[in-house]
Amino acid sequence: MAKVPITVNVNGVEHHEEIEPRLLLVHFLRETLRLTGTHIGCDTSHCGACTVIMDGKPIKSCTAFAVQADGRSVLTVEGLEQDGKLNPLQDAFFQEHGLQCGFCTPGMLMTGYAFLHAISGNLCRCTGYVNIVKAYQYAAQKMREGGA
Repeated sequence: MAKVPITVNVNGVEHHEEIEPRLLLVHFLRETLRLTGTHIGCDTSHCGACTVIMDGKPIKSCTAFAVQADGRSVLTVEGLEQDGKLNPLQDAFFQEHGLQCGFCTPGMLMTGYAFLHAISGNLCRCTGYVNIVKAYQYAAQKMREGGA
């Protein structure tokens, strides 16, 4: 299959790559760019572990082709940290023990980043959402206080 060129801005860095048209965005991020924070969970868009932000909106990268990101901006969980400082949401997950087993964490962080309380499209595989919601609330308070 012929490769196609794409240009995509990921976490503020522009990447020029030649890829197969059928390459999923999640595999592009993990295998081509080596950004492994985006997790592969179900490959059906049900679990949300692969959630990234594309042009300001959360998408499930397991059901998007990398060519769909051509000319666009993508933010992954690795891009939340700025200048060596955790995003308030990342800090909140640490402070409020929202990390749990960690499998759903990247998707929860990215969804929370875009929609602070919208977790309906993400499944936590190990427990309820109590500490995740507490982490979101902690981050919301920090953001109100001027943390970002």
